[in-house]
Amino acid sequence: MRAAALILLPLVLAAAPVVAAPAVATPDDAVIDAGDGGLRYPVARRLDLIEDHFGVKVADPYRWLENDLRADPAVRDWVGQENSLTRRYIDGLPGRDALKGRMQALFSHGRYTVPRKAGGRYFYGYNKGLQNQTPLYVREGLTGRQRLLLDPNDWAEDGADALAEWAPSPDGRYLAYAVQEAGSDWRTLKLIDVDSGKRLDDAVLWVKFSQIAWDGRGEGFFYSRFAAPQDGQAYRSANADQQLFYHRVGTDQAQDRLIYATPDRPALSHQAQVTADGRWLVINSFQGIDPRREVHVAELNGETVKPRLLVKGPANDWRLIGSKGSTLYFITDNRAPHMRVVTLDAARPRRGAKPVVAERPETLAGGSLIGNRMILAYMSEAQTIAELTELDGRKVGDVPLPGVGTAAGFGGREGDPETFFSFSGFVTPSSIYRFDTATQQYQIFAQPDLPFNPDDFGIEQRLYPSKDGTMIPITILRKKVLADRAVAAPTILYGYGGFNISLTPGYSAVRMAWLEQGGAYAIANLRGGGEFGKAWHDAGRGANKQNVFDDFIAAGEWLKANGYTPPGGLAIEGRSNGGLLVGAVVNQRPDLFAAALPAVGVMDMLRFDRFTAGRYWVDDYGSPNKAADFPLLYGYSPYHNILPGKDYPAILVTTADTDDRVVPAHSFKYAAALQAADIGDRPHLIRIETRAGHGAGKPVDKLIDEYADSYAFLAHFTGLTISAKPQ
Repeated sequence: MRAAALILLPLVLAAAPVVAAPAVATPDDAVIDAGDGGLRYPVARRLDLIEDHFGVKVADPYRWLENDLRADPAVRDWVGQENSLTRRYIDGLPGRDALKGRMQALFSHGRYTVPRKAGGRYFYGYNKGLQNQTPLYVREGLTGRQRLLLDPNDWAEDGADALAEWAPSPDGRYLAYAVQEAGSDWRTLKLIDVDSGKRLDDAVLWVKFSQIAWDGRGEGFFYSRFAAPQDGQAYRSANADQQLFYHRVGTDQAQDRLIYATPDRPALSHQAQVTADGRWLVINSFQGIDPRREVHVAELNGETVKPRLLVKGPANDWRLIGSKGSTLYFITDNRAPHMRVVTLDAARPRRGAKPVVAERPETLAGGSLIGNRMILAYMSEAQTIAELTELDGRKVGDVPLPGVGTAAGFGGREGDPETFFSFSGFVTPSSIYRFDTATQQYQIFAQPDLPFNPDDFGIEQRLYPSKDGTMIPITILRKKVLADRAVAAPTILYGYGGFNISLTPGYSAVRMAWLEQGGAYAIANLRGGGEFGKAWHDAGRGANKQNVFDDFIAAGEWLKANGYTPPGGLAIEGRSNGGLLVGAVVNQRPDLFAAALPAVGVMDMLRFDRFTAGRYWVDDYGSPNKAADFPLLYGYSPYHNILPGKDYPAILVTTADTDDRVVPAHSFKYAAALQAADIGDRPHLIRIETRAGHGAGKPVDKLIDEYADSYAFLAHFTGLTISAKPQ
């Protein structure tokens, strides 16, 4: 789940009344016979814990697995036993090492991030291939020699500490950067002097879901933080009452100035932006996963920062894309579900919005003011198209994109026509391009060497009917020879369906390893995503969440009915909200799938809002504390709806011990319930990564190991033969 979807609406539940809660002891060496060649599961002790939810008695026998494994030896022992069992099983699968070797080869090419320009310097990430973390380089001028500035590979022996957010000061003298430890969402902000490469003593703690917004003079930056959590609660406690601070270079954090806070409205989170000319501070305040914002503005004139209300809310989306003088340019859904561009006057906050670019059928996904023009990126059929316009909205022309795919970047500033963007497709890794908004010319800044031929693979885009007749887009990736011969292939079906997030074309080295072996990969653009604007999102959330599950099930049925995959050859995969998706549809249609990969999933829909960022998700899911929402959440919650007596697919649950986005307790409880249920002889295992979080910042070697394990598991149960040298 993206950060913007997680720093919003909170809801703290009162504890439900406990009917009884004695622990039922089981021997530490107790096991459950799981079939499949004598595989035997460790037994998780069961609690006689039953709670009353609006008159419904709900059991939660594995509540104790919510305890932090760092503090609870029983949880730690259970995790150790489960990991040992899973390791022994997967090490015995054919082709696992061959997949790992090929994934390593597919990662072994240089990868760049989109450059950012400051003071004539260019800052960008460059990974030589198999480096666990991507180092940051700086270049003096466009054609200057690159110099290593930061190498996060030296920060931890296991490579699990990552360089997260970073931002150079406007003059390029300093760089503020965030250190992410073991995949956690918590950040520590630090500073480096770019000229000397010396790291300053500054350290800003307990930063989460924050931007780094430098003032115009490069003397300091604005950031967002929470209060320090209580001991032992850093990875579990709910995040509330975010505050906006200002840090001056060379000072202790204790001296940082509080700029904006809403203690009377602790549900709000706050993020800062500073206009490219350094004149205006813009504060966006959010309350839920919906992009509904209240906006304040303050002039940065060297005096005390005094935020003034610019847009009362939160009611609509307001995204700052640039400024010229006191005129601020915003993308908004105010009176425009597919978004439009308007201006607001920072010097006269009471004046209303002035339209610049009208709404159109395609969703306006983003924009930026560069030079004396705007670049606007639209989403059309889940792909990027970009246009160049004058500041009054008149179209100049199309931004030349290299093909069909996804463009990202387009950062810059008013007065400087230079910008950079990345472009990638389903079977082509990201290349970096430089674009001049004045001349409309573009050139390659960096392009990877490919260890395969993209022309060997086909991309088929189709529509299929869901249960209610709604036509859902789906993309099928496979070798062209399979399509030419109409060969049914073992297939992974991937979906997400939530939080207004769009699944657009993008490259994956681990997915390419599956395709090279002769497997197919299908991506369904389910309702709940953002591919077709607000209505598409609304059709898959809250009371409409079942539509998402129906869309995914219909995709599986359609792939089989149309000969893409054989009867026993369909696997499903999803991460985070997509892990919830996989868990829910496996319960609803266990007969449809041969194997399933629910990764870092939201599996307990009655307690998700009690931990870390979970409180923000009630906008998409509804609240388990509301009588109107409870029946729906309880009705599809993966943990609560496992069906004894049904033959389930093979399931490999994956999570990580320091995931503080979707806490691992979700996966722990779900896996324990699967293993205790009478659901057939295929294995139901859990893999718990150590010193890793929700996904961001995961070292390359851990990423490869996870997917080599996961895809070897899917290959075994879908019938895909893994070869050391795929044809």
